[in-house]
Amino acid sequence: MSNKEKILLAILPYWSPLIPPMGISCLKSYLCGNGYDVAARDANTEKELEKIYNKYFDALKSFVPEDKRGNFYNLGNYVWQDHMMAFLNYKDKQAFVHLVKLLIYQNFFLTVEDGQVEELNRYAAEFYAWLEGYLIALLEQEKPTVLGLSVYSGSLPASIFAFKLTRQKYPGIKTVMGGGVFAEALAPGSVNLDYFLEQTKEFIDTIIIGEGEQLFLRMLRGQLSPSQRIYTLKDIGREVLDLAQVDIPDYRDLNLPCYPYLSAFTARSCPFQCGFCSETVQWGPYRRKSGGQVVKELNRLSQQHNCRLFLMGDSLLNPIVTELAQECIDKNCTVYWDGYLRADRHVCEPENASLWRRGGFYRARLGVESGSPRVLELMGKKITVEQIRAAATNLAATGIKTTTYWVVGYPGETEEDFQQTLDLIEQLKDDIYEADCNPFTYFPIGQVNSGPWAEKYTASLLYPAEAREMVWVQTWIMNCEPFREDIFRRLNRFTQHCARLGIPNPYSLRDIYQADERWKKLHPNAVPPLLEFLRYRENRDIEIVDEAKNGTPIVKARNVFQNKEEWGF
Repeated sequence: MSNKEKILLAILPYWSPLIPPMGISCLKSYLCGNGYDVAARDANTEKELEKIYNKYFDALKSFVPEDKRGNFYNLGNYVWQDHMMAFLNYKDKQAFVHLVKLLIYQNFFLTVEDGQVEELNRYAAEFYAWLEGYLIALLEQEKPTVLGLSVYSGSLPASIFAFKLTRQKYPGIKTVMGGGVFAEALAPGSVNLDYFLEQTKEFIDTIIIGEGEQLFLRMLRGQLSPSQRIYTLKDIGREVLDLAQVDIPDYRDLNLPCYPYLSAFTARSCPFQCGFCSETVQWGPYRRKSGGQVVKELNRLSQQHNCRLFLMGDSLLNPIVTELAQECIDKNCTVYWDGYLRADRHVCEPENASLWRRGGFYRARLGVESGSPRVLELMGKKITVEQIRAAATNLAATGIKTTTYWVVGYPGETEEDFQQTLDLIEQLKDDIYEADCNPFTYFPIGQVNSGPWAEKYTASLLYPAEAREMVWVQTWIMNCEPFREDIFRRLNRFTQHCARLGIPNPYSLRDIYQADERWKKLHPNAVPPLLEFLRYRENRDIEIVDEAKNGTPIVKARNVFQNKEEWGF
């Protein structure tokens, strides 16, 4: 291919529009820098999608009693993605309806009626009718010669629909697929990927697994073997991108007012290997930018897009957090940044948390996972409960928001272990801004511990083998304690426990507003509420004062709910 090619990069529903999609934005920047004409789109910011999505989840929520909802939207997305895939592929209506019932049962342990399944099916049909119109209009407008979709588990059904539609109506367009779905559900070497390749051979031309910039460019230039359908870093000698040489993500095509944050990153991969994680499997060796480079990039993005609040896409900020904060202070960079943090000994030191707060650290997303020392050891977390406690307390004392992530049902977790998690949450209730829990998920290939688990435990399919023809991507569970129903009972207990303690897990803008109000009452020096940053983006005439460094509050926000539709993040 020559650089006369027109490339369309997109991400399709459902992927939560919390930040603009960094993967396709980085890829667009890289390809444009090499002379290609590239457009990028995120369908998840379309209002019609929001309406359909809300109708589906409102209906599903009405079926599920409150005491069975657990982390409802996370669990509901498991139902949504398999339901949407089965809706595309089913041939036997009775088998399809039975499968949808089973999807709901295995995620909420609830039996639904045929009429309830039909109601969800109406929204599925509405979703695909909308998506077809959206895709045809987009392809007619952009007239690409290459369509590249970045795909995650939740967006897999819509992406398959898009590839099929493109091949049917525009057979001359080359179709390329990449994204995070190949790190776990479709990991190289898995039976899922083998089956997927067979099912998609007529409408997906090329698959790129892992870091995509150099692979995509070399594919366009014809520098990769034409006899292959899948390309990985092995095909370029495992050469990874030099992050010191990359430009900032290109967000110019995206509807940026729809996102609460802008996105940026300081590194790729992770210096640690927790047992349930696939980050190092996907990205290869850990490497990062310098703090000075990151601050320059944040300043450029802030000035280009009138935004002061960023979510960093790194797996962990620990290796750079102090350097980044100090660079922001030294360079008078008046931005705020949110990111993932490991509760290690450096986070336990109050002077560090104070420095980070002055440097613009807005929210620390702590993957604490469990309150049990034994489970933390099984996970390979290499942190202690005492460190978790000290980290949350230190960060909260400075006003930094503390989002805590928890895994319920890790292999070998006992009732005593789980109770230790609940006890720790209660001890830290005033120092936790948000508590988000998810059930343990298992992949035969792709996670750090996939091999050891396979040697120790047997695994079985969650859904009948014949369901494969509808969902394509099978789900396995390990046959060990705690068993699935026990895990989901614990999920419900977790959410009920947090609700009693007043710890939120905000999903909509209104939820976030209420969570921010609670945080301000608990911590007078709390970081500014999210809505203040949204107001700044609406009006360039408003001057934000950097309260982190100067100790003065930024502009007070008005109530913006009247003119903003709710959207879940």
